[in-house]
Amino acid sequence: MPVVQIIWSDDARDFQRRNWSALVQEDPAGTFFHQPAFLKLYWEEFGETPEHLLLGFGEVDGVQVAAVAFERVGETLRFLGGTEITDYMGPVAVPEHRRAFAASLWSALDTRDDWAGADLWGLAADTGWFDMLGDAAQVNGLAVEEAPDHDGIAPFLHLAPTWEGYLESLPSKMRHEIKRKAKKLETEGGPLRIVTAGTQDLVPLLDRFVELHRMSEGPKGVFMVPGMEIFFRRLGEAFLSSGAFRMHFIEVGGELAAGTIGFRWADRFFLYNSAFDRSWGNLAPGMVLVGEDIRLAIEDGANGFDMLKGDYAYKYRFGAEPRAVRRMVVTRA
Repeated sequence: MPVVQIIWSDDARDFQRRNWSALVQEDPAGTFFHQPAFLKLYWEEFGETPEHLLLGFGEVDGVQVAAVAFERVGETLRFLGGTEITDYMGPVAVPEHRRAFAASLWSALDTRDDWAGADLWGLAADTGWFDMLGDAAQVNGLAVEEAPDHDGIAPFLHLAPTWEGYLESLPSKMRHEIKRKAKKLETEGGPLRIVTAGTQDLVPLLDRFVELHRMSEGPKGVFMVPGMEIFFRRLGEAFLSSGAFRMHFIEVGGELAAGTIGFRWADRFFLYNSAFDRSWGNLAPGMVLVGEDIRLAIEDGANGFDMLKGDYAYKYRFGAEPRAVRRMVVTRA
């Protein structure tokens, strides 16, 4: 197994100078949330102080083969990315160097005196990183345990190549429900139209999305605080032009009744956030829009639809299957 050298940096300029986007593409665990551009934006909006940033890069013979972003909160080391807005976290690496990177990473961390423990969220169970990191930590004499994650399921939907094929894959009851809800919404609410945000209307559509959030009840209604609103607006500005940022609304009888924000990345679509006008609640515009999001993702060539964290019943009605996201706690002796 080749030796991977660890290079540390606490300089935020290395999000760009050591851009690891290619590694995100190469690692099967890589997602939209592992991209340096996303993590840079997160750090700029929510990072506490500059000295809390810790970037780790793995090199073999001077070639960058791995990367991981941490933040230090007190004496606790965490993957960079808040659990409320970053569904998947952790390292990425060239596949054949993943295990060696995990081993070298803990060896290098063990020489540092700026952390006492690590609380590592966001490791999708089926990517291998949880086991590789856990094994390597224990080899280095660290105590490892899996901690409960209050939101540790991210339902995932494998997409058929066509919309009709997707509908046929569903139980007949759900297939008819999708069609029935759309028909009822149009019959009782007025003509339906899907609006996709573009450069010219991004700002007013984000205005409406924020408004819908703040009209909501419960946790959703208090989620969109000013700092979070700025983050969402910056997401749109940063990723719209590349086609990664997708904002869809369902317009019913001339009114924007529900909206979703998602990311189109690699071979999948990530359903990131949603909001709907409660006055339309009995006609379920949000559910109809999720169906439309799935249809649009299929037409766009995606083969997976990730509904991200949140073990909600409605996700399974669309055919999603549960996918565990794990949390590791590491303690120094």
